[in-house]
Amino acid sequence: MKGVRLFWLGLDAAWTAWRGPGAIEGRQRVRLEALVHHARSASPYFRRLYRELPSRVTDVTLLPPTHKPDLMDHFDEWLTDPDVTLSTLRRDFLGDPLLVGARYLGRYHVVTTSGTTGEPAVIVHDFDSWAVQNLVGRRYEPRILGTPRMAGAVLRRGVRAAVLAATGGHFAGPALVGAARRTWPVVAPRLRLVSVLRPLHEIVEELNDFRPTMLLGYPSVVRLLAAEQRTGHLRVEPFVAILAGEDLPPEARTEIEEAFGCRVLERYAASEALGIAASCWLGALHVNSDWYLVEPVDEDHRPVAAGTFSHTVLVTNLANRVQPVIRYDLGDRVEVDPSPCPCGLPFPVIRVRGRETDVLSFEGVDGAAVQIPPLALVTVIEETPGVSRCQAIRTGPRNLTVRLATERGAPVERVWGAVDRNLGTFFAAQGLAHVAVRHATEGPRLDERTGKFRQVCSGAE
Repeated sequence: MKGVRLFWLGLDAAWTAWRGPGAIEGRQRVRLEALVHHARSASPYFRRLYRELPSRVTDVTLLPPTHKPDLMDHFDEWLTDPDVTLSTLRRDFLGDPLLVGARYLGRYHVVTTSGTTGEPAVIVHDFDSWAVQNLVGRRYEPRILGTPRMAGAVLRRGVRAAVLAATGGHFAGPALVGAARRTWPVVAPRLRLVSVLRPLHEIVEELNDFRPTMLLGYPSVVRLLAAEQRTGHLRVEPFVAILAGEDLPPEARTEIEEAFGCRVLERYAASEALGIAASCWLGALHVNSDWYLVEPVDEDHRPVAAGTFSHTVLVTNLANRVQPVIRYDLGDRVEVDPSPCPCGLPFPVIRVRGRETDVLSFEGVDGAAVQIPPLALVTVIEETPGVSRCQAIRTGPRNLTVRLATERGAPVERVWGAVDRNLGTFFAAQGLAHVAVRHATEGPRLDERTGKFRQVCSGAE
């Protein structure tokens, strides 16, 4: 039955794209109306939020924006399946690393966010939501990877994919890898999850041993690996690098392409909406607008003109019925390109300024610089029990300042002690046991210049 459903979802995605903008807009209206009807029927949270709205809604701008902290405070009311509660998820599923990628209750995929906008979240995906991201999140890659040059590289080198991601939780990267291994055991030996929490030299050694032909991961991590490739420490020959999760500056794309001699593709995704956009064969980032609505807005959640970067972006996942994500404030800055893409695809093109983090450079015992990927550092802190939000600021070559907000009722001194121990273990593994960690008296705060939350950054020394 699921195979039939997957077939029809794929056929619909191809047929809608072929028919063009009118068909895409029609799909949006029908799916939005159905999602809103379902949300207000089955979710106590949305029933209350939408009580003053008309009985039928096909215009997304009539709906109030939603925000992660409020939704998480009402998690059990947010979901439409009463069998899923936050307490049971935490008790029976999220605490078990062996269940990463498994289906909760046999029917749901669960991922946790990294908290880069200041507040972690738990996201539950039903079958359609998970299937859609696999279909449309990669919808242009067959055409790109199917060129004679790429096909030749695949035949010569085979397919071995290394996914570089933060581990230690049910994050999107490990969950996607775990789900793929469980669904298609035959691909498991050719799909490797590489933890970015490990020292860089260990990551290099593992990649040299695995010899991946595909690299998937955060731009900041793959950029560090490009530098290792240039020095000769890393010796791999990927034919493609697929990057997501952070900003991809043009200079980073160039460095990665030149170091590995490979094609660089980009995806725009969030744990709440896993297949928002993907790059076409010309490199432009196209929104999969038949399934995801993307609204660049100003500080008051009013639409901004095309060609202007927004203050934030509201995202609607039209596929997820178990945990409706509707006009969800994602926190990224997005610009819609007013010109059509020369590739001819009927989907809008966007540019994204998302997660703003710095690769932190510390001084090793021998005086050499040791670079730490931002997602690795922050994962160590925020996965400490009792931490609600965190912020890490490099304040010197051997100094790190941490700002914490603890969960309600958590003993603050005990949480700080656990953070110190976890960071001590992490830094020792990186050869940085001498790095001093200072406890900030103030909690995490927005960047005074941009008004955005930067979870990892370099401050004044």
